[in-house]
Amino acid sequence: MGILEKIAEIEREISRTQKNKATEYHLGLLKAKLAKYRAQLLEPSKSAGAKGEGFDVMKSGDARVALIGFPSVGKSTFLSLMTSTESEAASYEFTTLTCIPGVITYKGANIQLLDLPGIIEGAAQGKGRGRQVIAVARTADVVIMMLDATKGDVQRELLEKELESVGIRLNRPKPNIYFKPKKGGGLSYNSTVPLTQCSEKLVQLILHEYKIFNAEVLFREDSTPDEFIDVIVGNRVYMPCLYVYNKVDQISIEEVDRLAHRPNSVVISCGMKLNLDYLLEQLWEDLALICIYTKKRGERPDFGDPIIMRRGASVEHVCHRIHRTLASQFKYALVWGTSTKYSPQRVGLTHIMEHEDVIQIVKK
Repeated sequence: MGILEKIAEIEREISRTQKNKATEYHLGLLKAKLAKYRAQLLEPSKSAGAKGEGFDVMKSGDARVALIGFPSVGKSTFLSLMTSTESEAASYEFTTLTCIPGVITYKGANIQLLDLPGIIEGAAQGKGRGRQVIAVARTADVVIMMLDATKGDVQRELLEKELESVGIRLNRPKPNIYFKPKKGGGLSYNSTVPLTQCSEKLVQLILHEYKIFNAEVLFREDSTPDEFIDVIVGNRVYMPCLYVYNKVDQISIEEVDRLAHRPNSVVISCGMKLNLDYLLEQLWEDLALICIYTKKRGERPDFGDPIIMRRGASVEHVCHRIHRTLASQFKYALVWGTSTKYSPQRVGLTHIMEHEDVIQIVKK
């Protein structure tokens, strides 16, 4: 019995089992087995096949965004519109067969946009180069899920299921669970909140499935067995996702309104170039990037070439970005902008910068 058959068998068993107090241990065990088999499926086979065309693209720019969607939803048209790269677009499926990179220049930042081949149902099992596509998506900072507005919510559910099964968690925070395997001493289990979905017995059963008998587990929130399994496996990727509904010029205005009001959703039309500027604003928000301008003593700030950092970056991060030795020679910095109480404010290395701040660094 192959891994795929075992996975299908467990999925059938889970769908057959009623969810109640009596079956929760059984379901927890089945979910642990399912996660284990899926992890085996993702591991590359030991026997190296014939070398094919390279798929992954070198990371460049300040952030990386992956375009994921079914064939013929307008990914290549979107890439050609947003960047100077031409990606072949046609009205038949699988026009794009490999990963095509482009660069969006927005607010001084270079954002790398990857046009990936269309995903089909069963991609997680390797259908239609699905595994390589999903592996590239794991390296992105944000996923843009391109959906056809005329197809309803079917595409969205299928794609979420495919990404979920390979360990990509969309728009979800990391579970607040402390887990540490130990050499001996059995299982130490604690929780700081009342748990309604997990119990000590269930945690023990799941750990035994992974051959872990000595560990320290602390729940800091009311988590599900699935989230606990994610923490044990440890290779899950938590990333923001923008659901972009394309071809809105082909549906009714009521439907457009319904889709636009859903969380993390943007409606656009690549054919008529509608709402693309709002999509870029949302993308900037999700990437959590900020621009910081530098200033030399006695001169005007250099607004032409900003330093692009992540939200929450400190003065020390800015120093490292300018030059690696600058932080060791740092005396103080003068900052103008929204992060200060008054302008200019004299600050140290730990000061947190905000969008469009101006900084002047004084060395020892």
